[in-house]
This record gives sequence, C-alpha cells and structure tokens, in this order.
Amino acid sequence: MIGRYTEKDIAALWDEENRLKVMLDVELAVAKAWCEEGRIPKDALDDIVKNARFTVERVQEIEKRTQHDVVAFVSAVAENVGENGRYLHLGMTSSDILDTASSIMLRDSLDIIVKALDELDAVVLGLAKKYRALPCIGRTHGIHAEPMSFGLKFLNWHAELERDRERLALARQHVSSGKISGAVGTYAMCSPRLEARVCELLGLTPAKVSNQILQRDRHAEVLNALALFGCALERMALEIRHLQRTEVREAFEPFGVGQKGSSAMPHKRNPIKCERVCGMARLLRGYALTGMENVALWHERDISHSSTERVIWPDAFNIAAFMTRSMTKILNGLTVDEAQVRMNVDATGGLVYSQRVLTFLLDELNLSREDVYAVVQENAMRTARGEGHFLDLLLADDRIKGLVDPKEIEALFENDFYLRFVDDIFARFEDK
Repeated sequence: MIGRYTEKDIAALWDEENRLKVMLDVELAVAKAWCEEGRIPKDALDDIVKNARFTVERVQEIEKRTQHDVVAFVSAVAENVGENGRYLHLGMTSSDILDTASSIMLRDSLDIIVKALDELDAVVLGLAKKYRALPCIGRTHGIHAEPMSFGLKFLNWHAELERDRERLALARQHVSSGKISGAVGTYAMCSPRLEARVCELLGLTPAKVSNQILQRDRHAEVLNALALFGCALERMALEIRHLQRTEVREAFEPFGVGQKGSSAMPHKRNPIKCERVCGMARLLRGYALTGMENVALWHERDISHSSTERVIWPDAFNIAAFMTRSMTKILNGLTVDEAQVRMNVDATGGLVYSQRVLTFLLDELNLSREDVYAVVQENAMRTARGEGHFLDLLLADDRIKGLVDPKEIEALFENDFYLRFVDDIFARFEDK
C-alpha cells in the first residue's frame, strides 16, 4: 500500500470502491493468517484469493436489506467465492476490518500530504534564500516596526513546516495500528499472534490494547496535525494578502492572463487564491474539533463517531492536499516588487530607526531614560504628523544639539545593522 498513491490521488484513495478494496486487503490478510494457523485449508485460501471480489453496486444493494455495511460487504464477497466464502471474516467483528482498513488509508493519506508538504517547503526555502539580503520593513500590530530581511519571512515559514512535518510523522506512527481483537478486545475468537501476523502483512503495528475499536485519540491526533498544518498554510496566505494590499504592494499572488478581479471594477486584482486557503483552514480546525469529540465513547464502543468520520477523514485530507498544492502554485508564481519593498522601509520618514536612536542617546548623554525617551518619542510623533523627517527633527532639537555628533546620528539611519545576523539565522538550517 505504501507509495501506491500520488499527491493528486486523495480523492481516489477515499472513494467507495477503494475503501472496500482496502477492507478486502484486510480480509485476505486475516484469511492468510488463519491458513498459516491451520484453521483454513490451503485450497480454500487459494479459492478465496482467486475469487474474492465485489462491486460497489452489489454491496449497496445488500446493505439496503441488512442495514449493515460490513455484513453487506462480506456477503457480496462471499457470494463470489462460493462455498469457501464461509471462511471469510472468521473470528472478526466489524470494527476489526473497518478500523484496520481505516488505519491503512489514514497512513497512506498522510504519506501523500507529507510529500506535498516537502514540495511546498522546497519552494519556501528557495524564496528565503533568494530574498535573504533584501531589506524590508517588519511590522507588529500591522504597524511599521524595524527593518528586517524579507527572506526571514520565508525562513520562518520553513521552520514551521519542519515542525508540521514532525507532527504529521508522529501522527502517522500512532495511527498506523491495526486490531483483530474481537468484539470487546479480549481475543476471544482469535489470538494476539494472529493479530500480529495480520498487521505484519498489512504494514501496521498491533495496538497494545483495544476494545471493539482503535481508540480515537490516534485519529484526533491526525486531524489536529492536519489542522496545525492548515494554520501554517493560512499564515502564509494571510501574509501575502497583507503584502498585496494597495497600501503595501510588496508581493502579489499569480494573476492569470484573462483573469478578472471584479465584475464591476476592472482595476481589481484580488488575492482570491490566498483567501481561499484561509477559508479552508477554518474547515480543518472544525474537523479537528470533531475528531476530539469522537474520543470519548460509551464503554467499549458506540457508533456516534462513525457517521462523522465518513465525512471528516476524506474531506480533511482532500482539503489539506488542495491547500498545499495551492500554496505551492502561489509561491511558485509569487511576484515580489523589490523596489517597493525597499521604499516601504523609508515610508515613515525614518521612524523605524527610533530604537537605535534611543539606545545611542542613552549611551551618549548623561540623561535619564525618561528624558531621552521623551526626546525621541516627541520627535517621532512630530514626524508622524508630517512636520518633517525624523533625522532632521532630531538634529534640530535643542535638548541634544551640540551634545552629540550629527554624523553619528545620521549613521544610525541605515539597514545593514538590522541584517547583520541574518546569515547566522540561516546557518541554523544549512547543516540539515
């Protein structure tokens, strides 16, 4: 099963025919294990392997009568096998096949997502390296703060994607479990040895303990890992949305030939692709909440979780795959206006150098911090009101005029100081 799908095959993995095929894989693995135990004759196993098949239509037809999906599935397969169909589902309860099959599908879905994540991360890291030396304005609370490296935005995303990959890998490890332990997990009709052999055949790990089901904290962990990955994708998309704003104009998502931004306003170029990613992240977080609600069930099991899982598992993976591919395309086609990025650093008339000025004056003047802060802040507020450039107002302030060399203050208004440790930050990632 591993490597059977590509990143474009999430929908195919979760469609009804494939879901039943995976269930059949579990049934065949159990039959083989029973044969090795001597419970099923070899010729009967050969007959089962040769003839075990189904059609979705026939399973659905039987289910209309039985009102039980697993009974309908086993019956549809057994009628094609014939007499030896009586050996199918031997010693099993429905959740043995359902949960073990689901573990395979969840595991393989995670493999698809991680592959797509790795492709996205390569693009992100490439952008980080490309723009590592480009000065830009850093913003906090949406307000200009201090100069920084434009590449650090992307490097920060890269670091988060590394953590997402670790979370997804751990979730994969925990969900790659099977159980063939019977109605309440006591192995009354089968043995732990048989369960171990079935899991070996399917590439799973036997659950150390189960009841009628595999416990849903495993599945909630998967959905939470997906939701956190979705948060990372949303963070990227939201940043691009802000950078594309008319007042900023530093970076733009792709805009195709013939694309229209508005039915009424031909000038519009809206970040709709990024907005789409942000909206889908909300769905993933909702599915994660449902996954956590599914953890607590009555006693050894009820089926209140089952109906939700039919929706949230395929939906969550389809959404995560679409979001990841979308962000990869967005970043591959991202337009960065480097001139505008540089211009925005100076958009506030030098205010972004205020902390450096404050620190310099504290070192140079025999004044209290409150007095120095007042000098810097008052001139900053005058600059913000449009009364002049920050540097000019500082140099004209009688409170510091003649006390410091004007050239030393002028030297504070440059960007290299703020980027001097950028290479050190990048070096933390270059040994991997």
